[in-house]
Amino acid sequence: MIFQAVFECMNFTGWLLLGFVVLLLADIVRNWRPHSFPPGPLALPFLGNIFSGVDHKSMEKLSKKFGPVFSLRRSSERIVFVSGYKMVKEALVNQIDSLVDRPIIPLFHDIFKGIGIALSSGYLWKKQRKFATAHLRYFGEGQKLLESYILIENNFLCDNFKDEQGKPFNPQFTLTHAVSNVIASVVFGHRFEYSDESFRRWLILDYDAIVLAGSAQTQLFDAFPKLMRYIPGPHQTVLANYSEIVKFLKQEVEKHKEQWNPEDPRDFIDVYLTEITKNTDPKTGFNLETLLVCILDLLEAGTESAATTLRWALVYMMNFPEIQAKVHAEIDRVVGDSRQPTMADRPDMPYTEAVIHETQRLGNILPMGFPKMASKDTTLGGYFIPKGTTVNTILASVLLDKDEWETPDVFNPGHFLDSEGRFRRREAFLPFSAGKRACLGEQLAKMELFLIFTQLFQRFTFSAPPGEMPSMEGVQGFTTSPAPFRVLAVPR
Repeated sequence: MIFQAVFECMNFTGWLLLGFVVLLLADIVRNWRPHSFPPGPLALPFLGNIFSGVDHKSMEKLSKKFGPVFSLRRSSERIVFVSGYKMVKEALVNQIDSLVDRPIIPLFHDIFKGIGIALSSGYLWKKQRKFATAHLRYFGEGQKLLESYILIENNFLCDNFKDEQGKPFNPQFTLTHAVSNVIASVVFGHRFEYSDESFRRWLILDYDAIVLAGSAQTQLFDAFPKLMRYIPGPHQTVLANYSEIVKFLKQEVEKHKEQWNPEDPRDFIDVYLTEITKNTDPKTGFNLETLLVCILDLLEAGTESAATTLRWALVYMMNFPEIQAKVHAEIDRVVGDSRQPTMADRPDMPYTEAVIHETQRLGNILPMGFPKMASKDTTLGGYFIPKGTTVNTILASVLLDKDEWETPDVFNPGHFLDSEGRFRRREAFLPFSAGKRACLGEQLAKMELFLIFTQLFQRFTFSAPPGEMPSMEGVQGFTTSPAPFRVLAVPR
């Protein structure tokens, strides 16, 4: 009788308040952190830690408070973060089979759909990556064609810089176009002229999507995809950009199908089309939809990291002209000015190699790494990580680890030189990540960085226009890139 009287007396506001309390208690119970799970800050009901910063500096502060393995909650999902060289190495190298899957990332899932190479998992991922690696080697590394592609592109790039006649210009998209032309030669079988508006358009769309994907507002899409899908914001631009990029790729595939000869493959698309007709196992994912995603994966892997690193190289060389002078001196001594630098010159150019590596380290292109998912139950730092948990290895914490680098926050090529000036490798140099999920384009990027960097500095002296010294503070998107800048490229 008492309860009945209470229920009869409750008005709409009372019922609303009761409903909220019930939902609140349910959220607390459902998301209660197990004792053995990595620690982290208190999470807001329903929202989690969505107001915690998504940049590596915010993660560094949390790491200092909670340790090298900690967690945050995004909506109802708990995400583990791993910080510092020792623990990142433990996660990626020592437990190499534990973090080989990819979680579903709602922002990218509409386009990549869990297929292709970068965002797939399991059997399909193994088959797609193996196929891509084998045929990239066939059309590039195995026949030493990649080096020839880069050397050819270097001439176009240097001619374009020379046409600026020593006047200020923004090198961003010309440099990105040049880098992308190398992987395009492998994938499409040809390069694209710098005047090609459709290719330039996809480069701009891709760059904008990568920058916007790292914004805090866009990150909300991953926490509340069903809600954010109907709300305007930068995430809508990311999705629209990728949709337009896929349309461009479809057009290129259709052109290939018109002239495709299985007996005489010209490029990656040709061999993939042949594999589609031969493969009878649907679980491997060989179909036209996966082909489009694979092309996008290869183009982004073969473009973004190298192109952004080369822009950082120009920024650092303008800020440190004394280092640029030493690079010039080594190039003049080893290569001279009568021929192009080649990969055979690299062992004789330790200082230039050290400058390129230091650019990658301090440029810190992918500070938060790329999300992975525990493919099985595992233990990390004494904490239990259940199968299916999303894990982020913070690469910035490795490249800037105070226990591994003498001057972690300073541009210092000496990090990669021994006492006699010889190049030395560093275990904590992990710009491409490590383990089975290391960047597919790593070898291509290394080759591009050396050949393009050395030929640019063989041919030009780079300086900033008066009063326009570029900032060494990066613009944080999904990757960290330099703020737009102009440069003077004076022929030597």
